[in-house]
Amino acid sequence: MTSPAVFQAPAPAAHGLGWRDALVALAVVAVWGTNFVVIRFALGELPPLLFAALRFTFAALPGVFLIRRPKVRWRELAAYGVLIGAGQFGVLYIAMKGHISPGLASLVVQSQVFFTIGLSMWRAGERLRPFQWAALALAVAGFAVIVGHAQGATTPLGVGLVLIAGASWAGGNMVARAAPGANMLAYVIWASLFSAPPLFVLSLVFEGPHAIREGLAHASAATWAAVLWQSVGNTIFGYAAWGWLLARHPAATVTPMALLVPVFGIAASAWLLAEPLPAWKILAAALVLGGLALNVFWPMLRARAIAQPA
Repeated sequence: MTSPAVFQAPAPAAHGLGWRDALVALAVVAVWGTNFVVIRFALGELPPLLFAALRFTFAALPGVFLIRRPKVRWRELAAYGVLIGAGQFGVLYIAMKGHISPGLASLVVQSQVFFTIGLSMWRAGERLRPFQWAALALAVAGFAVIVGHAQGATTPLGVGLVLIAGASWAGGNMVARAAPGANMLAYVIWASLFSAPPLFVLSLVFEGPHAIREGLAHASAATWAAVLWQSVGNTIFGYAAWGWLLARHPAATVTPMALLVPVFGIAASAWLLAEPLPAWKILAAALVLGGLALNVFWPMLRARAIAQPA
């Protein structure tokens, strides 16, 4: 069966997002940012690896029976599924089970931007440009502030695990880039077939049959709603809408909106979970987001300056 028409984007728009598309982009980053609070809630009743396995099970089913497999090799789908499933979310969920607060997790996982740049440059044999060094230095300074204040709800182990999750996300990005033009929604759904099995195996080995039985037996309706939100809201809606926007607009117009993900994450954690916002946490967020913004906006500003007549 072919993909639903809603996922087939029209020709790219020539100008800015427009208010309707801007609202769609805002909805996506709001879902992705506040999702960290949802994760923390569900981890109160489900073991992290089991939770991740359930997320990708519902992301794959029944979608694989409704949407045609993208025209990519099976090994690419498998690599993406394992990297994003076990590597990113499996590790992220473990970290958020008492090792890092949701707000900081939403911030630290954005390290994937720098890991992705590093992997891209390594493959191309290029070197970091001065503005990229400056952006990396700002982000590293932000992470150092977090590690320096790691205590209580956030530990150095938690920061390290989320950095591993960011690196795995970057690896998944590199795999996905090998299939330009693929329907990203179909890609994510079919790759989820390879995410769930290793997560179930890891859950069985490291969390054990008893923890799995207890988690499933005591999971409330709200926890199952959180699992479905991970699958439907965060994965299916998020990736479909984001891919639709990228098909309508240049990447440089859409991708800066992703800088709002940790803003929503930190704000939602402070509001819904009463996560404190001391000065050091605000400083760390400013440094990391400043590095991300510099990396995104500097090439655009420089290109605009060069294009203007003297």
